[in-house]
Amino acid sequence: MTQATRPLAPKIPKALPGASERRILIVEDDPFTVAALRSILELMFGQQDVWIAHDGHEGIRLAYEHPPDLILMDLALPKLDGWEVTRSLRSNPRFKQTPILAVSAHAMVGDREKALAAGCNDYFPKPIEVDDFVQFMRPYLEVR
Repeated sequence: MTQATRPLAPKIPKALPGASERRILIVEDDPFTVAALRSILELMFGQQDVWIAHDGHEGIRLAYEHPPDLILMDLALPKLDGWEVTRSLRSNPRFKQTPILAVSAHAMVGDREKALAAGCNDYFPKPIEVDDFVQFMRPYLEVR
């Protein structure tokens, strides 16, 4: 007779040291990318105040209703693209200092520069590699 074994619980990493809680708005229409970004932010950085907008108009609305400390912006969005959303937010003094980070599959020559010119502070290309994304996000989420 064999003894039944319990399945091992998955190991959930502790939040990275030095990370502090921020309100983060993810503006992204792809559900798989949303799930990946949210998981990284919650599990690796301990961020619990994460809001999701699935199109550009919703992104603007949520930014005004729940002012974020940081925005992750897809550039190819339905209804209103990420470049326009970024320009719209930057036109209001309320969002002048809010970091807006482009996270996009737009990886053609000039797309990074176009995102920065629209008002994004930085640019991360998709597909998202977890280790690279964690390193990219560290300076934006470390304790001030």
